[in-house]
Amino acid sequence: MDNPLPAKVAVVGGTRGIGAAITSTFVTAGADVLLTGRSVPERVLETFRAAGRRAGQTVEGLALDVTERDFAHRLAESARTSLGGLDVLCLNAGVFPNKPLADMTHADVREVFATNVESQILAVTACVPLLRESGRGRIVLTSSITGPLTGFPGWSHYGASKAAQLGFMRTAALELAPYGITVNAVAPGNVLTEGLEELGEAYLAQMAATVPLGRLARPQEIADVVEFLAGERASFITGQAITVDGGQTLPESPEAVLPTGTDAPS
Repeated sequence: MDNPLPAKVAVVGGTRGIGAAITSTFVTAGADVLLTGRSVPERVLETFRAAGRRAGQTVEGLALDVTERDFAHRLAESARTSLGGLDVLCLNAGVFPNKPLADMTHADVREVFATNVESQILAVTACVPLLRESGRGRIVLTSSITGPLTGFPGWSHYGASKAAQLGFMRTAALELAPYGITVNAVAPGNVLTEGLEELGEAYLAQMAATVPLGRLARPQEIADVVEFLAGERASFITGQAITVDGGQTLPESPEAVLPTGTDAPS
């Protein structure tokens, strides 16, 4: 079944990992795409452009730091000039440094919240006029299971920022609904990105063992959910976070942890 997609998409944090999969998905679907990153190498742009499916398709890059004061204005202006407007805003930029509470500083907290939370709020604020002009605006945030659904030692500031994203998402969904703009989020579990691969096979096997489906997610599997939320079939979904974690956050019943053939206690 087709899921018609709007034509003009901005992907903030669209050069690596999940973001690259999101960018590639929209490009191969035929959308005009503006992707951002701290840097956007020409070779990366050319790879995405080669995946385009129609003549005259626009794929442009914008190097920006989402913690800088003027980034949101630059994003909106670039969307207007390079795409001619905006239908979908995907907010994927984020940092996830590990820092135990005993060692955490004010600067550590500020970096995480400026990147993960403030940047999303400011980007939405700057791009709302363009999304209203679209008449079918879609906003999709990349959140996480860490914070909203579970916690991991060393990532308390990261988890707090991801929970804050969902608080913003729900309120923004209510405010923007009268304009036909939907606001949703995808909450991935462990995803096999370049950064995780560097940790080694033994560590990855340990991570996969915590997932009922027995493996880590592929970036494309997260991008597929983003594509759905941006499309016509999700037009009546707003204010929701879609968990994509292979069952990692499902509560286990006693039967799930007992050896096969063992009766659960009554």
